[in-house]
Amino acid sequence: MTKMKLGVEEYIDSAHYLPGHESCGIVHGHTYKVEVVLEGEKKPSGMVIDFYDVKQTVRSTLKEYDHCMLNDILEYPSSENLCEHIYNRLSQQLDFPLSVKVWEGHGKWCQLSEID
Repeated sequence: MTKMKLGVEEYIDSAHYLPGHESCGIVHGHTYKVEVVLEGEKKPSGMVIDFYDVKQTVRSTLKEYDHCMLNDILEYPSSENLCEHIYNRLSQQLDFPLSVKVWEGHGKWCQLSEID
């Protein structure tokens, strides 16, 4: 059977600082866009997974990071570390190969993926 990909996007607003970084070492904030893509086989129901279920899981996970100081969660809250942290949380909850992509503002992103 052919595998399909489906994805959702959500947004969080968070503050952080990068200890020791010349320009990002002071507290500042970003609107992060988080894209989650799952890969799986379409079930007889006609869906890989219900979008509602994916969105609920992603929203529930992202609540931890929204409107907070990311330094309270991560020692060094770079986009890469944030992406990895979100990926690890979601991979425990979603039983699919997945990809997580985090945009820090506009035009800057990182991605962790176990799918092509």
